[in-house]
Amino acid sequence: MADKTIFVLNGPNLNLLGTREPEVYGRETLADIMARLSAAAAERGFAVDARQSNHEGELVDWLHAAQAAGAHCVLLNAGAYTHTSVALHDAIRSIKVPVIEVHLSNPHLREEFRHKSFVGMAARGTVCGFGADSYLVALDAATRL
Repeated sequence: MADKTIFVLNGPNLNLLGTREPEVYGRETLADIMARLSAAAAERGFAVDARQSNHEGELVDWLHAAQAAGAHCVLLNAGAYTHTSVALHDAIRSIKVPVIEVHLSNPHLREEFRHKSFVGMAARGTVCGFGADSYLVALDAATRL
């Protein structure tokens, strides 16, 4: 089943979804979003391995784990690390598993420091600006790879 598994990696502060700036990120919790995503993936014959960490190195380790597990794809919402992490950029470039960058909001409509994405420079593609549905759009793209 490994080749039918999609890793969904969530970075810092995403554990606070539902209460953190709901006007920007929505009112759904990360658990709510992952439940919807898992159900949608199952309908398409895929499994989701969802994880969240506030620690950059753990996200790097999980990208490596996706490669080792033979994952079909990785959906990565790196949160603030998107704009700062050369380590995540390098980890994405070092694996063969395609990575799709995901954001709830549209970083290009926000503060200027959010306009640069080290993750996006290495990812296969980016989905942003659709709230929790960004994950579903990315899932749809992932299942077509």
